[in-house]
Amino acid sequence: EVQLVESGGGLVESGGSLRLSCAASGFRLGTDDMSWGRQSPEKGPEWVSSIRRSGGRRNYADSVKGRFTISMDKAKNTLYLEMNNLKPEDTAVYFCALGFEPLISKFRGRGTQVTVSS
Repeated sequence: EVQLVESGGGLVESGGSLRLSCAASGFRLGTDDMSWGRQSPEKGPEWVSSIRRSGGRRNYADSVKGRFTISMDKAKNTLYLEMNNLKPEDTAVYFCALGFEPLISKFRGRGTQVTVSS
């Protein structure tokens, strides 16, 4: 059974940093693409970043480009999202997903809350 469990969210001041983790089970990272999405009441669901199964190609939404970095540790079977220079508009529930497009993935985690105070 595929399971994805996010952690690492929290409350941080504007300009701060957080690293989100997504522990995967039921499959091995590197056998499929992975991605991060986020959802907030103000903006609804948004795609944030994706990484190809090889770990080579990485894509980012314009709103996070240059501030967020997606990566994966195959040995730990864990996906990461390093978030720097956080802004209040980054406040959302962040979730990881199997596949390149998190908003249509059949396998998503429950998410972790990120709140950025101004």
